[in-house]
Amino acid sequence: MKQLFFFLPSILLMLAFSEAHAQETSPHYHLINKISLGGEGGWDFIAFEESSRRLFISHATHVIVYDVDNEKIVGNIANTEGVHGIAFAREFNRGFISNGKSNTVLMFDLLTLDTLKRIPVGENPDAIIFDPFSKKIIVCNAKSKNASVIDAASGAVVKTIDLGSGPEFAVSNEAGHIYINLEDENKVLDIDITTFTVVHHWSLSPGEGPTGIAMDKKTNRLFIGCANKLMMILDAKSGRVIDKLPIGKGVDAVVFDPEKQLAISSNGEGNLTVVHEISPNKFAVTDTIKTKTGARTEALDFSTHTLYLPTADFLPASAPTNEQPHPRPQAVPNTFRVLKFGY
Repeated sequence: MKQLFFFLPSILLMLAFSEAHAQETSPHYHLINKISLGGEGGWDFIAFEESSRRLFISHATHVIVYDVDNEKIVGNIANTEGVHGIAFAREFNRGFISNGKSNTVLMFDLLTLDTLKRIPVGENPDAIIFDPFSKKIIVCNAKSKNASVIDAASGAVVKTIDLGSGPEFAVSNEAGHIYINLEDENKVLDIDITTFTVVHHWSLSPGEGPTGIAMDKKTNRLFIGCANKLMMILDAKSGRVIDKLPIGKGVDAVVFDPEKQLAISSNGEGNLTVVHEISPNKFAVTDTIKTKTGARTEALDFSTHTLYLPTADFLPASAPTNEQPHPRPQAVPNTFRVLKFGY
């Protein structure tokens, strides 16, 4: 009995510590603002530029530039036909926008937002990233099934890498390798950016239809959102599947917060799935946060841990036709907005 009383305070202390630790690591995201932007048309990716603290928001044929601290629109980049993604090369004061309908990348001045150059790339350029290791811009060309490699300083295309299938999104380990999802083949490619060669094809089974991809560069873990409502977690060194976890439907983006050790998928059905990296080999879904239907892409402010998600209200989808067997619902004009979630 004395032993029981001796250990009881220690047990209670351990339980209290465990509860406090769980509270510290559990997500507490909540909606803190709705940024009304208006206008018409669809959208794709949203990107946050840390140095200027500005959001770059794709919207149909232009990119809206929004100052998050002063809460106001500060610019507009026009003539980005079928805009998809935005990438930044801050050290060169350059930004890059992929334009799916014109098969070009627009290079602009990050300070003035002036257009500097239009760069022809592959067919239907979609996702776009900057690799700080090689100082290159990587453009995922969905229809031509390749990736254009652009020198971030000059804007010149230095290489086109054949991928064999349509790429969806990419991430850099910032140490010489780029990882690209192949949506139709349920694979992720490991590309050596120093030689511009595909060195590995890794299966994502049982994950299907991979879209968003993010990475913990310290533990070499890839977090890949898949259309069959799974987040696949891979070892980026070996391609081994470490874990798979359930997420929401309609994922199109994944971000990783290295300070909070959270991988977060934005799901078009109207929620976020938050995955906690407990250790390099242990992961858990810690929360599902309600957002809004259509909020399928996201951007993360790493300094404040704030999430931004574009969406709108929608009209009912039209009846299927032979030309459009799976019609998408159209956005209601002037309802376009960005949801701001705080931690």
